[in-house]
Amino acid sequence: MNLQMFDLTYDRSQITPGILHFGVGNFHRAHQAYYTNKLLAAEPDQKQWGICGAMILERDEKVFKGLKKQKCCYGLTVFGRTGNVEYHKIGSIVDVLWGIGNPAAIINKIADPNIRIITLTITEGGYNLDKKTNEFDFTNNDIIYDLQFPERPRTVFGYIAAGLRKRAENKVGPITILSCDNLLHNGNVCRKSVLAFIEKADKQLYGWVKDNVSFPNCMVDRITPATSAEDIHRLREISGQEDSVPVYCEDFVQWVIEDKFLAGRPAWERVGVEFTDDVTKYEAMKLGFVNSTHLMLSVPGFLAGYRLVDEALSNTTIETYLKQYMDLDVTPYLTPPPNTDFEIYKTTFIERMKNKNVSDQVARLCFDFANKFPVFSKPIFKAILEADADTRRIAFVTASYRLYLRRGIDDKGVPYEVNDPGLSDRDQDLIKSDNPLDFLNLSCFADVDLSLSKQFVDWYLKWYKRIEEKGILNTMEELLV
Repeated sequence: MNLQMFDLTYDRSQITPGILHFGVGNFHRAHQAYYTNKLLAAEPDQKQWGICGAMILERDEKVFKGLKKQKCCYGLTVFGRTGNVEYHKIGSIVDVLWGIGNPAAIINKIADPNIRIITLTITEGGYNLDKKTNEFDFTNNDIIYDLQFPERPRTVFGYIAAGLRKRAENKVGPITILSCDNLLHNGNVCRKSVLAFIEKADKQLYGWVKDNVSFPNCMVDRITPATSAEDIHRLREISGQEDSVPVYCEDFVQWVIEDKFLAGRPAWERVGVEFTDDVTKYEAMKLGFVNSTHLMLSVPGFLAGYRLVDEALSNTTIETYLKQYMDLDVTPYLTPPPNTDFEIYKTTFIERMKNKNVSDQVARLCFDFANKFPVFSKPIFKAILEADADTRRIAFVTASYRLYLRRGIDDKGVPYEVNDPGLSDRDQDLIKSDNPLDFLNLSCFADVDLSLSKQFVDWYLKWYKRIEEKGILNTMEELLV
C-alpha cells in the first residue's frame, strides 16, 4: 500500500469560524471540510473561514463528543482507485455546538458578525416538502413545536429563523445559506423551505430575509460510506492514528457553486472548487448519472444478496445493466456542462463504484428510497415517459422496489429489515395490497403518472412476475439489450 500522510500545516488557534454548518456527518467532513482544510493550509489570507459545526439531533451526540474530545480534529483517509491511499488530518472545523444541550449557542452563532455563510447537509428529505404537493409541510410535529416555542427549536428551520431574527435585530448584515445536499436546484429548494417557515413564523423577519439572504445552488459529489466499528479499527491500522470519529472516502471529489454570496466567501476556487453562473447542467449530470444510477443498483443489488457496491459491480450482468441505463435512459435527456465528456464521466463513475477500498454499502443506497426517488430518479422517469421511450429498465427497478418492501428476504435466503422513513401510512397500505398496480400510487411516485403508460405497466407486471419466479439476476439478464 502506498500511503501518504498529510498533517496540519497551519495554526488552528489563528482560525476563526466564518461558516456555520448544520449536519456534521461523514459527507460534510469528507467534502466541504476537506476543501476548506486545503484552503486554510494553502492560503494564509483565508483564516477567517473556519467552520463551526451545528449538531441538533439526538443521534449527533456520539460524533459531537468524539469531535470535542479531539479538539474538533479528525482523520480523513482517501482511497484511490489505483491503490494509493492518503491520510489527511482535518482541522477546518474549529468548534462544534450541540443544540440538544444548548440551543442558544447555535442561535447566537448565527447572529455572530463573523458568520457570513450557513451551510447545510441535512439529506434530501430534510427540507420538509410534501412529496405530493411539493409545498412545505406544516403538519410536521417538530415544525409545529418550533412555531410555538421559537427559543428552543428542534429543526434546522427553527434554528435559522431564531438566529436570523437576532441577526436582523442586531443589524449584523446579510448572510448566505448554501445547501450542499444532493438536490436538483438545492439552493432554490432550500430558499423555498426556509422562506415558507419564516413567513409563517415572523412576517417582519420574512421581509428582511428576502432582502438579506442569498441561496446559491451547488453540485456536490464524493462517495463517502458510513464508518462502522470495524472501519475505525481498519483506519487506525492504516494510519497509526487514534481517532474515534474517522472518515474515509474515494479519491474523486467535485464541487460546483453558483457565485451568489452576499457577505463574502472563501476562495475555494484556489483548491479546485468551480464557481459558475449556472449549475443546472452540472446538477442534472450528477443526479442523472450518479444518484439515479445508485438507485437503479440499490434494491436489485440488495435483493440479489450483495451488501457492498464493489462486489455487486463485479457481476457483469449488473455492470451491463447500469451501463445500459446510463447510455439509453439518461444520456439522451442531458446536455454536457462546459469541458465535460459524458463518456469519460460515465466510465469514471463505474470505476468509482468498483473501488474495493471504499466498499460503499448497498443498504446505504436503499435507505430512504422513498425520499430519494423524487429527487434523483423522477426527472429521468418523467423524461422517458414523456418521450414514450423504452421503459423496461425503469419498470424493472420499480418492480424490484415493490418486492424489496414486501419480501424481507433476499435471493440468497438472508432476511433483512427495510429502513425507508419516507413511506407514509397510506403508502404502507398500498405496499400490502395484493394488486401490484396499487403500488404505482405511492406518494414518492406522485406527479409521474406511471400507470398512464401502458408500455410501462406491461413491463412492470412482467418483471414483477419474472423476479418472483426466476430471481433478480436471471430477470436482469433478460432485460439487457
